[in-house]
Amino acid sequence: MSSLSRNSRLTPEIASKFAAIALGHVTREYPNKLDHVLEGPGDAQGPRALHPIFFGSFDWHSCVHGYWLLATILRRQPDIPEAEAIRALFDDSFTPAKVGGEVAYLARPSSRGFERPYGWGWLLKLQAELLAHDAPWAATHQPLADVFVARFQDFLPRATYPLRTGVHSSTAFAIALAQDYAVAAGDRPLTVLFTEKMRAWHLDDRDAPAWEPSGDEFLSATLMTAACMRRLMPPAEFLRWFRAYLPHAAQRQPATLFTPATVSDRGDGKIAHLDGLNFSRAWCWRELAAALPPGDPVGAVAEEAAAEHLAASLPHVAGDYMGEHWLASFALLAILASEPVG
Repeated sequence: MSSLSRNSRLTPEIASKFAAIALGHVTREYPNKLDHVLEGPGDAQGPRALHPIFFGSFDWHSCVHGYWLLATILRRQPDIPEAEAIRALFDDSFTPAKVGGEVAYLARPSSRGFERPYGWGWLLKLQAELLAHDAPWAATHQPLADVFVARFQDFLPRATYPLRTGVHSSTAFAIALAQDYAVAAGDRPLTVLFTEKMRAWHLDDRDAPAWEPSGDEFLSATLMTAACMRRLMPPAEFLRWFRAYLPHAAQRQPATLFTPATVSDRGDGKIAHLDGLNFSRAWCWRELAAALPPGDPVGAVAEEAAAEHLAASLPHVAGDYMGEHWLASFALLAILASEPVG
């Protein structure tokens, strides 16, 4: 995929390659890493039995964002060769019976914390994309989205502290994705909930030290907070906050935020996370650059950093299944990042 490293937009070529990758794993049941609590011997079931839709892609959340990738590419590049296969997959997957099976799994007492909060955010991000399609998929899928809206509403008032991590537990990442759903669905109370919680957690954040990366991070905890706050604050207020949060960004400091991560072993599932870190930084930097006024000195260095991070990992989206089952989704986030949200 060397040609991908020279692009920063969704061309038909990239769309087709990403779609082919996702079609190759969203219905691949094994290998599979289940997030599943056994309440009794009858719960010892395989992925497809537990999850009628999201049983592939090594784990539930990767399958969800594999579907998001396919839905996004189908809408933006509807003439690629893979489009017919995507539509057929969605028609087969998004049925009342299969959605009901996913909802039923979540009703289990031991599923209360299932995929919190990473999978919650991704499921709502998928629903936001389905809402943009002239198809019955979103209406059929809405009961599952409603479950995760309710889980955010239940959990966030009890979440005293944020999770400032670069992995699945990140609250900023999950809320950023879920806020894209709140915008698409016109769910103003959900936006208010997210805004109040993120302001309580992060409004006083200053001079972020950016102690990253750790050895298996796929998110920039520092930049993800800023990208989430951008979604939830008025532009002028966000600009003031951002200048205090990263006051030396124009000088490319903290330097780690401007330096792509080195991936030493792409066959190691945890070390391969670092390609995702490069994509998440590119995604955040491009979104932040787009939010800055024209001529802002941070904008130029942000765009440069995004390009450097994309170039470091775009050639490695496919190859080893430990990265292939999820990386294209993060690459797509980065590629589309400078476009308007919602």
